[in-house]
Amino acid sequence: MDDLPESVHLPDEQDSKRSIAWQSVSPGNHSIDSPQLSLDTFVTSRKVPTRREVMRMSSREHLERSGSTRTSRSRPADPELPHDTTSLLHTLARKLPAGTLLTEPATMAPYLADEAHLVLPGAALAVVMPASTDEVSEVLRWASTYRVPVVPRGAGTGLSGGATAVDGCVLLSTAKLDRILRIDQEELIAIVQPGVINADLGRAASAVGLNYAPDPSSFESCTIGGNVATNAGGLCCVKYGRTRDVVLSLEAVLADGRIIRTGSSARKDVAGYDLSSLFVGSEGTLGVITEVTLKLIPARRATRSTVVGFFSTLAGAGQAAADIMRSDIIPSLLELIDQEVLRCIERWQPLGIDPDAAAMLIVQSDSGHAEHETEILTAILTEAGATDVVPAASHSESEMLVAARRLAFPALSRLGVCLVEDVSVPRSRLPDMLAHIPLIAAEHNIRIGTVAHAGDGNLHPTIVFDASDSSAHDRAYAAAEDICRVALQLGGTITGEHGIGVLKRDLLAHQFDPATMSVQRAIKNAIDPMNILNPGKVLSP
Repeated sequence: MDDLPESVHLPDEQDSKRSIAWQSVSPGNHSIDSPQLSLDTFVTSRKVPTRREVMRMSSREHLERSGSTRTSRSRPADPELPHDTTSLLHTLARKLPAGTLLTEPATMAPYLADEAHLVLPGAALAVVMPASTDEVSEVLRWASTYRVPVVPRGAGTGLSGGATAVDGCVLLSTAKLDRILRIDQEELIAIVQPGVINADLGRAASAVGLNYAPDPSSFESCTIGGNVATNAGGLCCVKYGRTRDVVLSLEAVLADGRIIRTGSSARKDVAGYDLSSLFVGSEGTLGVITEVTLKLIPARRATRSTVVGFFSTLAGAGQAAADIMRSDIIPSLLELIDQEVLRCIERWQPLGIDPDAAAMLIVQSDSGHAEHETEILTAILTEAGATDVVPAASHSESEMLVAARRLAFPALSRLGVCLVEDVSVPRSRLPDMLAHIPLIAAEHNIRIGTVAHAGDGNLHPTIVFDASDSSAHDRAYAAAEDICRVALQLGGTITGEHGIGVLKRDLLAHQFDPATMSVQRAIKNAIDPMNILNPGKVLSP
C-alpha cells in the first residue's frame, strides 16, 4: 500500500492519560416530592470533581484527583513519528482488498467523531472499511495481535461520543456492510448488515406490506448497526419498543477475530445466556456486529388518530401524558415539545404553532378506531388542563405535526452549540422532571429546550450555548449534571436511548452500586480482556 503516509502518530503512555471527563453526582437516598423544591434541596454533595471543576483544573491536577487514563481530546501529531507504525499499517493493508484502508487525514476526517461535538477526537491511525464479516475478522485479529484499539462506527449520528476516535486507534466503519440480505414475509423478519440505513429498511419492509418499527429521529441517516449498538428508541417505541425488543439474533466479531452467532430466528428462544440482549446497547465495547435478524410487523394502518394539545405549563403537559398512558388507549406516539423548542421551530420552519404555549403534546394512535379515539384523547387532554385541543384534519396534517417533532434538534442547533441530554424517569414522575428543568435553566442562566418521548418518560433537555463563552460552557455542563442528578433522584436513569459513550461514562457509577459495576467490568474483561474494543467508552478505565 504505497499511499500510506511515511509516519503515523502513536501516542505515548503519558498522552493517553490526558482527559476532560464528566464528573458526576453522589448517590443518595433523597427523593423529590415537589417541583417547588429549590435546587439546593436535592443537589447532594459531590465526592469527585464536577465537570465545571474539571474544566478549571490543569490536566495534571485532574489526573491526580480522578485517576483517569483515557483521553477524550486529540493531541497534535508530532513531527517525528515511529517508523514501525507505517509497517504496522502495511501489515493490515496486505490482509484487505485495495481501498479498504484510509490513511490520508482529509479522507479520515469525516469518520473521526459523532454528533457529540463536545467530545474532541483523538489521533486515529487509520479508517478501515471492511465489506464482509471475514474482513472484519481479519482487522480484529490484526488489532488483537498488535494491541491496537478499534473504534466501531455506523453513520456517526450518535450523541454521546461513543463513535469518536481515541488516540492510536483504527476506526472501523460499517458503511460497506450495507445489504438487506432477506425480508421473510412469512416469518416477519429481516436479516440485514449493520450499515443498512434505518429508513431504507423501513421502505423495503413497506414495499411488501410490513413495517420496521424503531424510528429514531435520525432514521433517514442512522444505521441499524448503530441502532443496535446504542439500543436506540424513537418516536414509536412507546408502543412498539426499542431496538432490543426487535432483535432476534446477531452475528458479531469478537476482539480476537472469532465470529459468534447469538439467538435464533425463533420467536421463543431461551437457550443459554441471552447474548443478543447483552450485545444490544454495548456501544461497540464487546464486539463488532456484522449481521442482525430483526422482527417486522404488519404495516401500520394509514388511518390514524392524531390530536394536539397545548398547555400553559410543562407540568400540566406531563400530567396529561401520564393520564393518557393510564387510559384504555395505547398510543403509537406521544411526544412533548416545550415553548423554547416550539418557538425555534416556528422561526425556522413556520407551521402556525401557538408560540405562547408552554408545551405542545402530540398524541397518535394507529389502532384503526380514529373517530372514537380522537374523542377520548380530546377529553383526556381537556380534562388535564389543555388550553386548546386540535385534532389533525387529515393524514398530511398528521404527518406535518410528527415532522415538527423531528425538527427540534436541527432548529435548536441553529442557535448555538447543543448539549443534548437524554434522561428517563418513571412515567408518573414525568411532571416532576419537567417542572425542575426550568428551575435548572434559571439557576445556571442557560437556555434549555426540551422535547420528550412523553409516553415512556424519556426526556431530551437540550442545552444551547455559545461555545466561545467559557462561562456559558461551564454553566451548560453544570446544568447537564443537575438534570442527570434530578433524574436519578426521581428513580430514573442517566440515559434512555442515546447511550453512555464518553459524555456520561463517569456518571454510570452513580447510577449503579459497586457490586453492579464490578459485574459490568467483569463482562467487559471476559469478552475483551485486552480492552481494544472502543476503550474508554461506557466504563471508566
